[in-house]
Amino acid sequence: MTQELPTAEPRDETRALRADIYRLLGRLLREPPDGALLAWLATLDPEDDGDLAQAWQGLAQAAGKASPAALTRAHFRHLVGVIEGDVTPYASWYRNGALMDEALVALRRDLRRLGIARAEHSRDPEDHLAAELEVMALLVDTAAHEEAGFYHRHLAPWADVCLADLAAVDTPFYARLGELGRGFLAEESRRLAATDGETPVRFVTPPAP
Repeated sequence: MTQELPTAEPRDETRALRADIYRLLGRLLREPPDGALLAWLATLDPEDDGDLAQAWQGLAQAAGKASPAALTRAHFRHLVGVIEGDVTPYASWYRNGALMDEALVALRRDLRRLGIARAEHSRDPEDHLAAELEVMALLVDTAAHEEAGFYHRHLAPWADVCLADLAAVDTPFYARLGELGRGFLAEESRRLAATDGETPVRFVTPPAP
């Protein structure tokens, strides 16, 4: 996704971490990790023993045992497929039972209002879960005061169910990714409904592809 929103200054550390995590989840849902990203994920070290920290640890352990080639095949099988994969990660599919339906129309209306457009190279509809997570990263990063409304309108109604389906697949890396996504969004639901909290992992910028 691309955006026309001004960058907020200064960049709050907690807000920056949240945006980075949204962006990472979107990246891993949209395409399989390359060797450098996979190796970096294997080094993540949670800072406490809470549920979300355990989810980070689970993803790190799965990353350490996976290979890029195997995850490329698994990503296709779970999230793309010849017709559709094990998981169809679109809001319209989960909310309306069909692709390119009402949820996508409502999302596009909000994106136009927010000044956010689909990247020219992207062929996925904007209601792909990765795209909605990327929008959240933009909103959090720019402190646009729209993040709670966008989250509750477009992610809260379906993302947890989609990620639960991902957590049930037979590839450990993608199952752990589903668990991590659920844990992070559960924290975001509480945060956006009340007050800010802390993320249990120290985030370092991953290597460039």
